[in-house]
Amino acid sequence: MPRGSGKRKTSGGGEAAKRREKEEEEEEEEEEAEGGLEAALRAARRAAAPSVREFRYNKKRVRLVSRGPELREDAKCILYWMSRDQRVQDNWAFLYAQRLALKQELPLRVCFCLVPKFLGATIRHYGFMLRGLQEVSKECTELNIPFHLLLGYAKDVLPPFVVQQGVGGLVTDFCPLRVPRQWVEDVRERLPEDVPFVQVDAHNIVPCWVTSPKQEYSARTIRGKIHSQLPEFLTEFPPVIRHLHPPSCPAEPIAWDACYSSLQVDRSVAEVEWATPGTTAGLAVLQSFIAERLKSFSTQRNDPNKAALSNLSPWFHFGQVSTQRAILEVQKHRRAHKESVEAFVEEAVVRRELADNFCYYNENYDSLQGAYDWAQTTLRLHAKDKRPFLYELQQLEQATTHDPLWNAAQLQMVREGKMHGFLRMYWAKKILEWTRSPEEALQFAIYLNDRYELDGRDPNGYVGCLWSICGIHDQGWKERDVFGKIRYMNYSGCKRKFDVDQFERRYGPRELAQ
Repeated sequence: MPRGSGKRKTSGGGEAAKRREKEEEEEEEEEEAEGGLEAALRAARRAAAPSVREFRYNKKRVRLVSRGPELREDAKCILYWMSRDQRVQDNWAFLYAQRLALKQELPLRVCFCLVPKFLGATIRHYGFMLRGLQEVSKECTELNIPFHLLLGYAKDVLPPFVVQQGVGGLVTDFCPLRVPRQWVEDVRERLPEDVPFVQVDAHNIVPCWVTSPKQEYSARTIRGKIHSQLPEFLTEFPPVIRHLHPPSCPAEPIAWDACYSSLQVDRSVAEVEWATPGTTAGLAVLQSFIAERLKSFSTQRNDPNKAALSNLSPWFHFGQVSTQRAILEVQKHRRAHKESVEAFVEEAVVRRELADNFCYYNENYDSLQGAYDWAQTTLRLHAKDKRPFLYELQQLEQATTHDPLWNAAQLQMVREGKMHGFLRMYWAKKILEWTRSPEEALQFAIYLNDRYELDGRDPNGYVGCLWSICGIHDQGWKERDVFGKIRYMNYSGCKRKFDVDQFERRYGPRELAQ
């Protein structure tokens, strides 16, 4: 909504005025729930601008990958190569592509390159992604924008498609991880020289390359840089509109079931039932978080037995819901739930964008070599320390350790595709304590995280593992065996924080349903 609208002002002062403000906000929450979040979002986007062409688009979000000449006169369309950000609305890359197409009075096309396998992703991950993309395809069709599913690696299928469709300009989104960055570089090398190619950071609120030109040491060093730029970048989105310039030919129909069947992935890790893929379902989770769980987020988010988390990480990871949209909606409730809103901004903005910063500027983001010198030194000094227990990967994967809390956390991840955030730290630190070396610990933690977590292969996951095992974005603590100066966590500490027995009963061992 535009600034200053949608809120009734109260008169008077003191506690009575505060109570009236809170009551009004609760009324608005109820009205929004009854009217539907999506309808409210459509109105908010239209209020921002009729379309992206009339919107004051911040070009700091965009950078050149390769500089082609001016758009050639025989160009037949603009193409958005969707990759990390798999949604239509609230997508700065999609919006920039439509902006170019509207200015040039050209059709707009969207494509996604479906690779048969990707860094150990299972059918749990591919199923969630493909069902979300089906929703994207349907929405694109309704907006007069053909959606093309290209089967194969981008370097092989995208350049020929660009030539075939007469693409005049290519837009893609941004991911800091090495494989997606290599995809962009491979396409750049094979793209016709007369096709300009740009990249838009549609995942972070403040673009990764704008926030900082270097790897930041910790949340403390990046927090001010992000918050100082939020007023510029944390804006409402204009709508992606029904495109005014129809394509000469539609996209080929997509055989989704055949695509699903053709994947060369492990199908033993089952898809989860609690999380419905796609933007519509993701926005419903956001709405339920605001209505039911936001009020307790600041006080109960570290208790695995409480329903206080947003649970949005799968939709954020696949780009089906924009983090910026989540922040815009959550911040409307700052008066009623100030501490919870601030805590959510810290986790969803500062910590997430810190993770992207780390992976973008540190090529060793998934290895011990990516750790700070002090951490590498202390881990090396304690690498030969006697471990209290030693477990093989299979024992960890099957949750057959001596520690019932660790086993329960592992089983939660295996069954639900999502381990509680507090327990992710304990889980990874125990892997350091129970394996032969820090290198093996990190390897096992990343493997298990990426295999079972719906948001595996994410900057947040890599940074989470390196924080726990290698002290990234942390400081040195009291020296002890195995851990050296890496922060320590133990079972007794967890018992002081929450009802461990309750969690163990809920996720106790039963036959692994994979």
